[in-house]
Amino acid sequence: MSVFVLIPAAGMGRRMGATVNKQYLPLNGRPILGHTIALFDEHPLIDKIYVITPADEFELCRREVLEPGNFCKVQGLVPGGAERQDSVRNGLQACAAGPDDIVLIHDGVRPLLQPELIDRLVAEVQERGACLVGVPVKDTIKQVADGRIEGTPDRSGLWQAQTPQAFRYGQILEAYRRAQQDGFRGTDDASLVERLGLPVTVIAGSYRNIKLTTPEDLLLARAFLDNPEEICP
Repeated sequence: MSVFVLIPAAGMGRRMGATVNKQYLPLNGRPILGHTIALFDEHPLIDKIYVITPADEFELCRREVLEPGNFCKVQGLVPGGAERQDSVRNGLQACAAGPDDIVLIHDGVRPLLQPELIDRLVAEVQERGACLVGVPVKDTIKQVADGRIEGTPDRSGLWQAQTPQAFRYGQILEAYRRAQQDGFRGTDDASLVERLGLPVTVIAGSYRNIKLTTPEDLLLARAFLDNPEEICP
């Protein structure tokens, strides 16, 4: 059994308000994507990494991220698609793992993942088949339509999904094949598996594992990196 990692990094990042795509923005002297790749490249359980990025950014990615990082587990770059789901499907087809191999799918702009969560994810998939990292929702959630509140769901059972999301390769490949066949668009990878009636478990992650989407997120990430000793569950 091998453990593969797919890192989709094909987003435009319009909300970041930068002139370069957000995965290449500097974070404490290194591109955001470089931090993310390093998390997996340095982890002993990971065998192969595939980075998914727009084809016209291959040279930029090699020059700004891969060559300075001197990563040893990155197998290559995979061209992204029109949307994230298309990009991940391209990555699944490119990695050509075995049916029982494990695939972790992780956002390229989540550079603050705790390495021990990788161990827990792999162990969970070995035992149960599919798992994702998440955190309980802290705020009150409102269901809204046309600016009017229609309901307030009980937040005690609500979790915020993060990445990595981990699966057996055969399972997630079939879920993506079925989604394409049916014209289904999910909001994350797990939703494609869920619609097949297959169980997906959740392990508690960290509120530090943020997705860097806005300039405020970048400030928060710098604060976390500058203060790693500070406890944040």
